[in-house]
Amino acid sequence: MDKLYNKNAFDCSRITANNYSTSFSFGIKLFKRKYRPAIYAIYGFVRFADEIVDTFHDQNKKELLNNLREDTWKAIETGFSSNPILHSFQNVVNEFGINREYIEAFLHSMEMDLEYKTYNSEEIKEYIYGSAEVVGLMCLRVFYKGRKNEFDELVYPARKLGEAFQKVNFLRDISADYIDKGRIYFPGVQFEQFKEEQKKAIEDDIAFDFAEAKKGIAKLNPDVRLGVFLAYTYYLELLDKIRKTTPQKILQKRYRVSDFTKIVLLVNAWGRYVLGKI
Repeated sequence: MDKLYNKNAFDCSRITANNYSTSFSFGIKLFKRKYRPAIYAIYGFVRFADEIVDTFHDQNKKELLNNLREDTWKAIETGFSSNPILHSFQNVVNEFGINREYIEAFLHSMEMDLEYKTYNSEEIKEYIYGSAEVVGLMCLRVFYKGRKNEFDELVYPARKLGEAFQKVNFLRDISADYIDKGRIYFPGVQFEQFKEEQKKAIEDDIAFDFAEAKKGIAKLNPDVRLGVFLAYTYYLELLDKIRKTTPQKILQKRYRVSDFTKIVLLVNAWGRYVLGKI
């Protein structure tokens, strides 16, 4: 019965990833099979927490998030949860030795979004670390179980990749975040007077993060390198698309990479992987 329940729990996390993100789902499917369930479980956990913050507007979000925090720690401590998403996540935390500080930092960032509307420079660093960088570090733990030296070498580029992904999300979602929710994730930017120079400075900063992250992707375990590289290329393509538009249009439209373009990028990434050019 436990084996069947475990399988069902991991299946729920996989379905969650497939339903919510084609970009990450494509990437995960390119990992060697043994890594996929754990990455799905991590994605499922962070997605559900994010849903509480950004979607459940008719509910008491703070109470829901507090309940999630309590249920998460209880699941990790007992090795069980009747919530299948939490059950699969606790399984991964306990099997791969996920640092508890990563989980706490993530939940803290989710709480910040309940309280903060305009982030200053220090607050946004703290937020990005918890909302994105630690997620990459959780995945890195899965990729390098029991291999501390290799893990430590890749911590910096893994954090930079998470940072780049999150900043691209901020740019892509300006319309929803600022206009609908009143959030400003770019300190010092007044979107009523959003200028091309400000937009370019943000994009150049993200490009630097991507360049630093790429150095680590080239060193990744070959079993997962292609999947991570594909997610990297998807987001780099999205950044390029945003670069080509105006500050005004960014405030009016949510940009995305089409499914056809994703297929083209997948073929190109596969070709580079086979030729050893990643």
